[in-house]
Amino acid sequence: MSDSMTDKFLENNKLYANGEAVHKPTHPGQQAIQPAKRVAVVACMDARIDVEDLLGLQTGEAHIIRNAGGVVTDDAIRCLIISHHLLNTNEIILIHHTRCGMLAFTDDLLKAGLEGDPAAEELLGKATSREFVSCKTSSATPSAFHAFRGPLEPLDSPRDDKNMERLSWDVRRSISNIMNHPWIPTEGSDAVTVRGFIYDVDTGKLEEVSYPGDMGSFG
Repeated sequence: MSDSMTDKFLENNKLYANGEAVHKPTHPGQQAIQPAKRVAVVACMDARIDVEDLLGLQTGEAHIIRNAGGVVTDDAIRCLIISHHLLNTNEIILIHHTRCGMLAFTDDLLKAGLEGDPAAEELLGKATSREFVSCKTSSATPSAFHAFRGPLEPLDSPRDDKNMERLSWDVRRSISNIMNHPWIPTEGSDAVTVRGFIYDVDTGKLEEVSYPGDMGSFG
């Protein structure tokens, strides 16, 4: 049996998906600054995801880095480098999820809508089922929204083979971004491990994404 903390958290996830609470919400008292389980998690900011609950993490056990999509951006890389080299983590867990809003737009579409393009505003309104209110101005930041590759679909669409494939593409791209960064070692005595998953918001279960594999086209 593997001694990895990731595998132990997957066992916790099975309990969580079956309705058993593993995370303890009470304050644990004084703790060390280094994460006790030496784990860093990169996950989406989606309100339906409680990382501590779904992994059975306790306070003080892991770093949790969240953003829209759970994307490995420059800032996520910055956090992971600090997490590993200064705070001694050696396992990285990536979590994407079903029904993700990052499947409902492209970077260009959202930028156009924010800048005031009427057609983009209409499309974004249809995708989100709410009025899209444009700011009608341009901005240099953010430089990217990191929308997922592939054809657009309505916000919060149920899982199917197509959107699961799109999610898997981005998990693999994120794994690749980490494993190929020169300041995150994946070999030798200081190596970190990197594994990626898709969390089903309807069932509470984590499903591992194989790596390497297809990452989708740029088109």
